Amino acid sequence: MPRAVVYTEFGGPEVLTVVDIPSRAPAAGEIRVRVEAIGVNPIDAKLRSGLRPSGAISDPRRLGFDAAGVVVEAGDGVEGFRPGTPVALFGISGAYADEVTVAAASAALRPTAVSASQGAALGVPVGTAYQALRSLAAGPGDVLFISGGSGAVGRAAIQFAVRWGARVVATSSDRRAAAVAALGATPVRYGDGLLDRVRDAAPEGVTVALDAVGTDEALETSITLVADRGRIGTLVRGAQADDLDIQAWSGGSPHPLTEQQVRWRSEAMPVSLALLEAGAFAVEQGPVLPLAEAAEAHRLIQAGTDGKILLVP
Repeated sequence: MPRAVVYTEFGGPEVLTVVDIPSRAPAAGEIRVRVEAIGVNPIDAKLRSGLRPSGAISDPRRLGFDAAGVVVEAGDGVEGFRPGTPVALFGISGAYADEVTVAAASAALRPTAVSASQGAALGVPVGTAYQALRSLAAGPGDVLFISGGSGAVGRAAIQFAVRWGARVVATSSDRRAAAVAALGATPVRYGDGLLDRVRDAAPEGVTVALDAVGTDEALETSITLVADRGRIGTLVRGAQADDLDIQAWSGGSPHPLTEQQVRWRSEAMPVSLALLEAGAFAVEQGPVLPLAEAAEAHRLIQAGTDGKILLVP
């Protein structure tokens, strides 16, 4: 039988267990996928711990939004997917599994040149980065300040923004500065004196800012430097966004995504897959663990580690 990772109470990584699940045939508009790789995201750990509210648990709850694999079966009315088709899955429910049955709309064709590990690493990070930058209208002539340039979302945002003609200044640790620079951004060290370092790196001024870390210094620097607060966005401090008169799309924001923003998140997948196939987009691979070690994957993501953490069935 297929297996899945579940939890029955909120808590630390130890609440995660692996259980057998029934295989489900796809209904109309769905596909059944044999999973080859699963992307582990910080939001997964926040939901498991209860840090991100998600309602009371009445039945074993699955987790995970991103995966990649091969189609096993397609339901009625599904076009473009057949058994053997490589796919990347995004925005699904219960990705931590050997097998999933999901809406075909949550799948993107995965070029053969793109590995399952690469495809599974995309979903949440590229969708978030792409939608945030589109919402902020980042493009040619802009100077973009990104707080958190070395994380998965920050790395994706740097690559999209540079590709769209913006100049990027991004925070990182000294140890990760070279990795940020390799993507086309000017790295600046976070910590005391950040405002002055960003000013030195961008003497022409900053026109747009994206916060992916949520620290006070990140928001204060962004608000000080960007004249139009409508072009400042946070992915972490959503609960304070209205009071600060800035944009937010997650991280506790009370505002749901607009229909356009949902479309942008979906659009990010085929765009990123095509860029990966062309060698024009980079995904940083991190630790790879067996599905049965999901708890260890959550310990790693909470502690912080370089690269995208993956699970493999």
